[in-house]
Order: sequence, then C-alpha cells, then structure tokens
Amino acid sequence: MSYENWLNLIKSAEKSSIIQGTVRKVHYRFPDGREMAEEYSTETGVVLRRAWKNKSALLQKEDWIIELGESIPTGLNENEVMLKESCSEPLLTKRVTRNAIEWRIRNLPYPILTYAITCEEKDKTITIRTSNKKYFKKIQVPEFQRCNYLPKQDDLNVVHKNATLIITYKKPAILLEMERATLKTLQDVETVECSNFPCENLLSDLMIQ
Repeated sequence: MSYENWLNLIKSAEKSSIIQGTVRKVHYRFPDGREMAEEYSTETGVVLRRAWKNKSALLQKEDWIIELGESIPTGLNENEVMLKESCSEPLLTKRVTRNAIEWRIRNLPYPILTYAITCEEKDKTITIRTSNKKYFKKIQVPEFQRCNYLPKQDDLNVVHKNATLIITYKKPAILLEMERATLKTLQDVETVECSNFPCENLLSDLMIQ
C-alpha cells in the first residue's frame, strides 16, 4: 500500500487521547521530535482539525501550524476577532467530510468564470488562477502526498457564492482506505472521558489554537 509510511509514522508515535463532548482529541509525539494534534468527531469518525509543531532547537514556544480546520487566535477580544474575520484579504480554510475534501476561499468577489482551477498531477496540488490576475494560489494537499495519489480533474467541483470560492474534491478510494486504517490504529489508544476526569491540563496540551 502506498500509504504504509504514514501508518508506520502514526504507529511509531507516543499517543494520548481524550474525549470532550462529541470530539476526540489525539496528541502524537514522534521519534523525530515533531508533534501532531487531531480532533475527530465521535459521531462520524471524520477528522475535524489537524495541526503540527516542529521540534525547537532552542526549546522556545512555537505555534501550531494548522493543516486542517479553522483556528481562532488567542488573546483577542470579540471585536478584534470580528475585525479579523471581516478582513478584505482572501482567506483559505480547509475541512473534510466523509467523502470529500473541501477548501473555502473567502473574500473572492469575482464571477465564477474568472477562475481556472486545475489539478496538478506532477506535484499533487490544486492550483487556482484568475483571468484578471488578481489571485493565484497553489494548494498543497498532504493527503495526496501521503497516498501518492495523482489528483484527477473529473473529481473536482467548484462553486462560487457570497464572495466565497468553494472547491470540493471527491476522496479517492485509497484515501478512504488510509483513513479507515488510521482509525483502526487509534482504537488501541487509551482514551480518557473528560466528563469523568479532571482533564484541564490534558486539554491544554491537546488543544489546537
């Protein structure tokens, strides 16, 4: 299987897990010093958020790098968050469902015919161009890299509404298989139920901010 390297990486990590409400949070520490944090829906098994932190040579505090899902900056009051969200700059977010990967780019007011969205098989990315040359973006897709999968244009769907470009890619069978294998690996990880355990310290370690 082409995703064996990913599964071996998951298996090699020190893993801890907690459940808070309908969300399961899993924290990974890899042998090379990297960390990963994920949040899964306990109802669907779909990963909601994923973030990475690289090893710091100077042992300084580092921010999590978001791969999947949205994060709200800490230390901001409500008005500052609202101002940030209303920024005119294009804002890219990503989420997954059971059967698709979805990207939303807000603050793109141009008509749908302005955009050219293509799957780049060579580097396994999705590229967005506009005919007015106002926007260009090459979207990295780690899932494709992990599966060694070449994206196909026929599995791509694009919608534009409310100044938001919505790009949806149908998950290939190999990605669905990799996700099932990952969840199977996590079945053996001991999990703490937060409703029955004082897990505030655990939550601070697992939170993706």
